[in-house]
Amino acid sequence: MCGICGLSFESPDGALDRKVIEIMTAAMSHRGPDGQGFYVDTHTGLGHRRLSIIDVEGGAQPMYNEDRSLVIVFNGEIYNYRELTPGLVSRGHRFATNCDTEVILHLYEEMGPRCVEQLNGMFAFAIWDTQARRLFLARDRLGEKPLYYHVGNGRLAFASELKALLKAPDIEPEVSLEALDDYLAYGYVPDEGCIIQGVSKLPPGCTLTWEDGQARLNRYWDVAFQSYEDLDEQEWMDELEQRLRDSIRIRLRSDVPLGVFLSGGVDSSGVVALASQEAGRPIKTFSVGFEEADYSEIEYARRVAERYKTEHQEIIVRDHDIAILPELAYALDEPFADPSALPTYHVCREARRFVTVCLSGDGGDEVFAGYTRYAQALRYQRMDRFTRLGARQLCGLVAGVMPRHLPGSGFMGRVAVEGAPRWFAQNHKFHARDRRELFRPEVRACVRETPWLFERFFDGGKGELLSRLQHADQKTYLPDDILVKVDRMSMKNSLELRVPFLDHTVVEFANRAPGRYKLRHGTGKYLLKKMLADYLPEDLLHRPKQGFGIPIRNWFRGTLNGFVREMLTGRDVRLAAWLEPAAVERVLKDHERGGRDLSERVWTLLMLELWCRTFKAG
Repeated sequence: MCGICGLSFESPDGALDRKVIEIMTAAMSHRGPDGQGFYVDTHTGLGHRRLSIIDVEGGAQPMYNEDRSLVIVFNGEIYNYRELTPGLVSRGHRFATNCDTEVILHLYEEMGPRCVEQLNGMFAFAIWDTQARRLFLARDRLGEKPLYYHVGNGRLAFASELKALLKAPDIEPEVSLEALDDYLAYGYVPDEGCIIQGVSKLPPGCTLTWEDGQARLNRYWDVAFQSYEDLDEQEWMDELEQRLRDSIRIRLRSDVPLGVFLSGGVDSSGVVALASQEAGRPIKTFSVGFEEADYSEIEYARRVAERYKTEHQEIIVRDHDIAILPELAYALDEPFADPSALPTYHVCREARRFVTVCLSGDGGDEVFAGYTRYAQALRYQRMDRFTRLGARQLCGLVAGVMPRHLPGSGFMGRVAVEGAPRWFAQNHKFHARDRRELFRPEVRACVRETPWLFERFFDGGKGELLSRLQHADQKTYLPDDILVKVDRMSMKNSLELRVPFLDHTVVEFANRAPGRYKLRHGTGKYLLKKMLADYLPEDLLHRPKQGFGIPIRNWFRGTLNGFVREMLTGRDVRLAAWLEPAAVERVLKDHERGGRDLSERVWTLLMLELWCRTFKAG
């Protein structure tokens, strides 16, 4: 796991400064504390920070092919590199190392941009073809590894992290108002967008070719849903177990110490169970919990650790641990409103004391329909038959006048709509009317009135509802929230995190399964839980989903109320450049008075303010 960056100019006009590449690379030292390397010619400069995982002695980067016509910087892991190597050797390629990076180079020699189709892994990499004067960028299928880029003034700049990209010349750190509105709506900056105007994210499953001053995007893989009835339930279950075992087996490859995150939920417990069997030895496990029992699954995690005799470590997160938030705002690069980043950071920090690599259960909810919001959406759909005769319009009118803090206002709003607006109502931070109140009049035009991010998944109404909801999550929430959190919090601690549920062969297989194999009788992960029945306690498999939340509702109404108020209403508030102080005050008061839990809205504003202070915006 590493950090990469670079600059490539349309023409060799002497504008390339090696010191700029060095400064960009240094901004990501946490991603690669084990070494650094650079390549610079008249057109292009590349930088690399290395976290040594495979071939610790021989895997330094940048790396070259045999005649040094190609040079690569690579962030990630190619899990099937051992399987790809013999075929390349038989076709005449000569290897100087035993690491996965060199496999990419030789595949590119043979296949050019199509090399990505052969790779099973998480990756973002750049290959500079010195003869063709062509730069090739690529990102993995599901978006596990990040890659930002900026095109302007006859050059392309790229980096694993926004903070590194902003060290490049000619990038003005101007906040995008459209991205700011998206953040307040969704809790993250989605898709190709970025909080900084003019900067883009390379989408998952895409490549970018920079040549002759032109940047061309190409999609080589995409999420797809099409149910097949070609297997019965037992056959689906057997095939799923084999694919998961294969995914875990290749992710256990490491030349450095390795462990597994164990939350106590179904997904991470299943990974621990199968990894323990595949490893054939006790593994290290790491859990995080809270003093508030309603938010802690640590007892369940402990039971799984005891069952598989793991070397288990636990950490408890308390309200005062929120002091790390300014550092997390910097590590996250863009405003980010998922509170679970806090416990994720702390468990990553604890794990790094013992290991360099960890497996996690992330992705299981998106792939196997584990979120309770899926079952809720299906219930709303069934209710639609009873709400067509004016009741829906009435609910909309009531929702429009109900105070936000009153229980039931959210329900009324969801009943009143359907399709993309309803899915947005189930997942949003601030509705359009709330954002209009928050923004100052002079910037209010940036508010998007419709849930644009979700509309593409509901247009035409084709396919069963569950598949459309999963499709939306796998294309938005998964890469833009879950995997951002996983990457930034692990990399802040120089820890590599691997996600077996997001092996693309597992995702493709699961996305073909009929909906009844995922969600049955209102409970998600039906087939996955049935497959794991021989490996995990029954009460763990079938207890209500708890999620990975933190007790901010209580903290913000109690011990941390003063801290939040100081940050959001004090004299030095930076978000006042765009938001009305009186509207922010109303959000705080609505949460403080009890009733409906608005703590995630408060957290959304708090993280925006911390981002503004950290990146000196506003």
